[in-house]
Amino acid sequence: MEKIVKSYSNLDLHRKIGDIIEGHSSNKEEIRGVAAGLVDWQRVRTVLDLGCGYGWFEEIIDGSLDVVFGIDYLSENREGFLRIAEKIAKEALFLQARLPAAIDMPSESFDLVVAAYSLYFFPEMIGEAKRLLKGGGQFLVITHSESMLTEGEKYFDFSELRKVIHRFSAENGEALLREHFDDIVPVDYPNALVFGRSEGGDLSQYIDFKKEFISVDVNPELVKEKMLAELQRLGELQFNKNDRIFIVKK
Repeated sequence: MEKIVKSYSNLDLHRKIGDIIEGHSSNKEEIRGVAAGLVDWQRVRTVLDLGCGYGWFEEIIDGSLDVVFGIDYLSENREGFLRIAEKIAKEALFLQARLPAAIDMPSESFDLVVAAYSLYFFPEMIGEAKRLLKGGGQFLVITHSESMLTEGEKYFDFSELRKVIHRFSAENGEALLREHFDDIVPVDYPNALVFGRSEGGDLSQYIDFKKEFISVDVNPELVKEKMLAELQRLGELQFNKNDRIFIVKK
């Protein structure tokens, strides 16, 4: 899985792909806004982001916090994360670490723990998230559905990638969370990525961005060639992008 996360070290590319995803999504309500709307922000002064990347979630936080602490495997994300976090917090911290790992901080340090599209890399961190949450604190998780692979599996075997997603998915996430928490609210985010015949360039860039994921099973160039050919043959391609948000309280 170390290879998979390398896609997220390029901040400009990550943002560009985010724009492509937003532009081709059938659900026009951006998922970060939906997720942030589930948080009781009046109770939040301190935030821990597990697998924070460049600060994707922090970009949409509107307010003044005391502490925002991000942990990510990629040191390349340090500068981007701190630049964003410093705008919304009195103290911005970044730790380069490979999760799962014990976090050298006192128990009950944070009001909010976030894991946005990252918990399938380290579901073992659920217990550590609980330890670090204050009483009444919130754990916000955004994750993929295993059905995101459905269209691609018509053409290719993505069994190894499916194993990664299955580590914490929309389908099994609640059961995994219930091993540690009782107060769990799942919120579905139905969506599809839709590409028209003239939008092969965007589809090509999206596949390139996912190449580390794809290459776990298949040569990404073969996938791109096949999908672009199918786009021209069919005139439109839709890819399942259903996600699920969990808002959990300690």
